Amino acid sequence: MKTQQKSYVLPIAMMFALFAMISFVTGLQNPMGIIVKNQFGASNFMSQLGNAANFIAYAFMGIPAGLMLQRLGYKKTALASVAVGFIGVGISYLSGLMASFGVYLVGAFVSGFSMCMLNTVVNPMLNTLGGGGNRGNQLIQFGGSLNSLAATIVPVLVGYLMGNAAQATISDAAPALFIAMGIFALAFIVLLVMEIPEPYALTNEKNAEKNEHSALSFRHFILGTIAIFVYVGVEVGIPNFANLFMTSDLGIDTTVAGSVVGTYWFLMLVGRFAGGWIGAKVSPKTMLSTVAAIACLLVVCAMFCPVETLVSMPVFQSDISFGMAQVPVSIMLLILCGLCTSVMWGGIFNLAVEGLGRYTSAASGIFMVMVCGGGILPLIQGFVADKAGYMPSFWIVFAGLLYILYYALAGHKNVNPDIKVD
Repeated sequence: MKTQQKSYVLPIAMMFALFAMISFVTGLQNPMGIIVKNQFGASNFMSQLGNAANFIAYAFMGIPAGLMLQRLGYKKTALASVAVGFIGVGISYLSGLMASFGVYLVGAFVSGFSMCMLNTVVNPMLNTLGGGGNRGNQLIQFGGSLNSLAATIVPVLVGYLMGNAAQATISDAAPALFIAMGIFALAFIVLLVMEIPEPYALTNEKNAEKNEHSALSFRHFILGTIAIFVYVGVEVGIPNFANLFMTSDLGIDTTVAGSVVGTYWFLMLVGRFAGGWIGAKVSPKTMLSTVAAIACLLVVCAMFCPVETLVSMPVFQSDISFGMAQVPVSIMLLILCGLCTSVMWGGIFNLAVEGLGRYTSAASGIFMVMVCGGGILPLIQGFVADKAGYMPSFWIVFAGLLYILYYALAGHKNVNPDIKVD
């Protein structure tokens, strides 16, 4: 007797779309920073408040999202995530109609709740829909690639919609917000009518045990959470402030600047593909220490390169034609950091959870909380940029990369092998 195989093609497609939406909605805060800087006369510090609100939401929602996943299962958590995402982007749209900076920040904060919830559910849900093993891992890798692709598109798209940065308003970005809301609405409907497997729904309580220790009992894990906090801030800060520098100080067209920043995210896509192949042959320690050292070198060279020294980069022009644009070498060096940051998350995560055994699941929830670094570090960098200028603000990025290098070389070592993890 043959067992009927259920097809999950449609929910898998929706998870791919949501994987992309995580990056799309998060990436909106980059060009939106330029818009609010001009529309509301905001400082560099204030221009990063939307980005900060988006990421700080992770600090509030990381652990609750994990509990929701345990108690409600994949489907209900995903539906709640999508609904919150639709509301968050809708509030961002209303902020354009109301011309309100405060409403914009509320929209960014609510969107951050959704992004945290989606991040918590999408990876394990794709793995489950793929049946685990190689197929589940393959689906997650495809989803990660779409995540990078969306990050590549959003600065180019919004840069084009903005036109002249000096006259841009939040309303100019409305088409991008409509796209996001449309995908959220479609995903909600599809997930609502589809049956999703819940293999762990009945076993979580049975497997729950009171443990004498926790993931925070391991020094290398604590140092790893700090590394994740720093990493997300570095990953976001580099393109954010490269974009602000190009549009504010250098007077580069917003579409061109957005395309240059899009190249950073495209290089992250390339780096993730390459990292997937290299990762089977090179240890996380070697990979992480190598890219951290190279990134440190690139950032230092960028800060000391004369702005007058130009190089040609392939970009989309303001009329969406493809051509070459002259940008400072320092900008190109910062964009090349995308190849380095692309593989850092995986490397840090692998080193941090090494030897944690049964504490690994709880560790994943704590990691999600530390994603809030993507909002806090750029905020600090924005403060430095207001006081000292854009390029000196990249010392914050350099310090973060230096810490990641330390973690890869020494901080990742497990000094608590006596704790039982079976």
